[in-house]
Amino acid sequence: MTTVKALVMTGFGLNCDLETSHALRVAGAETERVHVNSLIGGEKSLRSYRIFVIGGGFSWGDDHGAGVIMAMRLKHRLQDQILAFVGSGGIVIGICNGFQVLVNLGLLPGFEPNLMNREVALVANDCGGFRDQWVNLSLNPASHCVLSKGLESIELPVRHGEGKFFADPSVIEKLNARGQVFLRYAKPDGTLAAGEFPHNPNGSVEDIAGICDRTGRVAGLMPHPEAFNHFTNHPDWTFLREKYRRKNLPIPEEGDGIRIFRNAVRYFG
Repeated sequence: MTTVKALVMTGFGLNCDLETSHALRVAGAETERVHVNSLIGGEKSLRSYRIFVIGGGFSWGDDHGAGVIMAMRLKHRLQDQILAFVGSGGIVIGICNGFQVLVNLGLLPGFEPNLMNREVALVANDCGGFRDQWVNLSLNPASHCVLSKGLESIELPVRHGEGKFFADPSVIEKLNARGQVFLRYAKPDGTLAAGEFPHNPNGSVEDIAGICDRTGRVAGLMPHPEAFNHFTNHPDWTFLREKYRRKNLPIPEEGDGIRIFRNAVRYFG
């Protein structure tokens, strides 16, 4: 099998790099945690990798808005390298703060290639505070996002204060028409949350929890797949373990979040 190398960016408040690196390794990637300054300084280059992940945390303490300063640093110092990486077929994943970085950078929604236009936003939660909870999610079968292949639903945790997806109605219409919305908040029965709190934890327009660009290889999501890397991460794991036992089913080791990362690794064959 071809070795797939993944770079997980670190630095200045990003704090989910260890879990993200672990999840990618479980999914089959060869993973390296790299400080953003090592990319800017030329010690490391995106050319050496196939997957580039900006994970969760609070880059620069979310001063001036979540992900804004990191996005400006990447845009003014690494824009050409990032665009070349995407153009060469690489996968970019932004998780939580990383998603906020990608939309501020203008890499998402990416309606036009090589044009970093900021057309969507992730703003303060409607509830007025930080949300730390597990959510049910529905994956769009019509989306071409590489992360969602073969998935219909999943449970993942969210932990954010600025996670409300917002955009002009014409932009939302374009995202839907082009299959760029791949993840939405849902109720436990699988139906969409329809804006209902706490199933939709932040008030996101049309329950949007994750989008991709037109290639399907640049994707951002607010929930944390790396935080469900093992079966015991789930808050109801003891109850679920008993259900498996009573049905004489094997108890899984992996958490469902690994499936998202495995889709990224398998994209490269």
